[in-house]
Amino acid sequence: MKPIYLIELVTLAALWGASFLFMRMGAPEFGPIVLIFLRTGIAAAFLLPVVVLTKKWELIKENGLLLFVVGVIGTAIPFSLLSYAVLTVSAGYASILNATAPIFTALIAWLWVKDELSFSAIIGLLAGFTGVIILTLDDQGGSSGVYLFPVLAGLGASFCYGVGANFTKQKLAHVHPLALACGSQLGATISLLPFSIWLWPVQLPGQQAWISVTLLGIACTAIAFILYFRLIANVGVNKAITVTYLIPFFGVVWGMIFLNETLTLFMLLGGLFILGGVALSTGIFKSKII
Repeated sequence: MKPIYLIELVTLAALWGASFLFMRMGAPEFGPIVLIFLRTGIAAAFLLPVVVLTKKWELIKENGLLLFVVGVIGTAIPFSLLSYAVLTVSAGYASILNATAPIFTALIAWLWVKDELSFSAIIGLLAGFTGVIILTLDDQGGSSGVYLFPVLAGLGASFCYGVGANFTKQKLAHVHPLALACGSQLGATISLLPFSIWLWPVQLPGQQAWISVTLLGIACTAIAFILYFRLIANVGVNKAITVTYLIPFFGVVWGMIFLNETLTLFMLLGGLFILGGVALSTGIFKSKII
């Protein structure tokens, strides 16, 4: 991989890792739904001029309904679930849970389109879910011992990512990535609008929350999508997907630096199992034994 693409890969991981930090900072004041409505709306507003200038708007119009569906399944629901999860667990913890997305993608591809699931991939699935079980044992400094609902929310988000990725592959493979990114963000924003009106916070959020949601929408969503699609075009999907391994690192590091979070033993062990499972289930790492 050329140095410029490696820099883009690390930058993308840093941006997506920071999204958990900004969600953790913004969700308590905006609420999970409103925060994500603003995130996707800001991202769509940022991407829309680029789409128009590159003459991709017609693709969005032609595939409006499908883009709306993928926006709901692949963006609105999973983003909202993760935003709910970080109300309770740390940004680093949530980023590790989010790393299970490629595992769900591989599993759903096997169930849906009958993609081959090798023995190494099966071992990877088992390893990944072992990591999740380890994470559920982490009390995150609380007194309840197990945070079941945030963990389920994180896994639900990863499941939705898996469904969304397979839906996109089956129904929207012909759509330019830029139109796909903008259209899905527009779809997510529209779907969240009525809920956001109902749940809009009574008390106006503070400056820090507004800064967080703005950075979340522009840097961690719009710019990150552009980087991701550039990597896919220049180095291929298999190399671009390796960003998955770096996101938890940045999620943990940003949380430690800006929110004084700690890396617990359960997070470390669970994360190692999950990332190992991702490597096996996606075929990036194949053991000679299995």
